[in-house]
Amino acid sequence: MSAKHITIEEKHKKDILDKSKELFGVKNKMSAPKISKVVVNAGLGRKLLSIESGKSREELLNNFKSDLMLITGQALSEAKAKKSIASFKSREGMVIGLKGTIRGKRMNDFLDRLINFVFPRVRDFRGLSLSNVDKNGNLNIGIKEMIVFPEVPPSSSKNVFGLQITVVPENIKNREQAIEFYRILGFPLKKG
Repeated sequence: MSAKHITIEEKHKKDILDKSKELFGVKNKMSAPKISKVVVNAGLGRKLLSIESGKSREELLNNFKSDLMLITGQALSEAKAKKSIASFKSREGMVIGLKGTIRGKRMNDFLDRLINFVFPRVRDFRGLSLSNVDKNGNLNIGIKEMIVFPEVPPSSSKNVFGLQITVVPENIKNREQAIEFYRILGFPLKKG
């Protein structure tokens, strides 16, 4: 008999909202900590930027976009270069990255997949460092290879890109409170 999977939403209701008074010293459930959004950023890297404009560059960019759409569950906006830099082989207006903000149900689904499926698939993963939590309580996670996401087809392994994920909390007073909040939600943070 297998154990029932508890989602991040259920953990928040059960562990945070019900125990918010003793855990975080709040009087009202509405002022309990919660995750407001998740920001996903992905740079195209020198590999894609160094390819001269042409069909292969557009094809790589479209494949990268479709893989990221599978991961996040929504379309991402393009980040374009503001000025030309010859040493990076980038031109003004050239797409150099993708970015997106995930909220609501998509955010909860994304975080569930990140915690339960992606982190166990990362090679030599020993937990997230406490230095990943900044003074505002944001949790910054860098993934070197996006092929650790189960949604990405194995054929994408030819074009390996990394991405940066920022989890932004709400109603967090300090860094220590944020670390405790993330631990309760199930993020694999290392021991202090």
